[in-house]
Amino acid sequence: MATRNTPRNTLSEQALLLDNQLCFALYSASLAMTKLYKPLLDELGLTYPQYLALLVLWEQDGVAVSELGERLYLDSGTLTPLLKRMETAGLVTRLRDATDERRVLIRLTADGRKLKTRAQRIPGCVLQASQCDVAEALALTHQVQTLRNRLTA
Repeated sequence: MATRNTPRNTLSEQALLLDNQLCFALYSASLAMTKLYKPLLDELGLTYPQYLALLVLWEQDGVAVSELGERLYLDSGTLTPLLKRMETAGLVTRLRDATDERRVLIRLTADGRKLKTRAQRIPGCVLQASQCDVAEALALTHQVQTLRNRLTA
């Protein structure tokens, strides 16, 4: 049986090696990243998807559920229960748009806004754990975003 380091491996055999799979590199990196974030977010009482929703709202408060879903690549079936839990936790409110009752706007509560200060340490912890400097992390982020955009186009 040929191993991954022997010249007898054909190109097609090499293409099927686990360590040569971009999908597995992204998947396993995502698992590692989620594992890194878990204790940081536990301190804030947040799940990772809740943290992502808050990141959007900290950038722009009062976004429509549909806009939030687009930013996070989440459908309403996933987003609605997430937002209900965040509302129950006192982090956001959900209100019908006065100009278009079909739209539901998400607004931060005072507690949701206060959490931003406590969350400001998270990016530094991630940089330290990844052993990346800011420029390297931004370059890697842009590469992954480019790949995501190509795959979703």
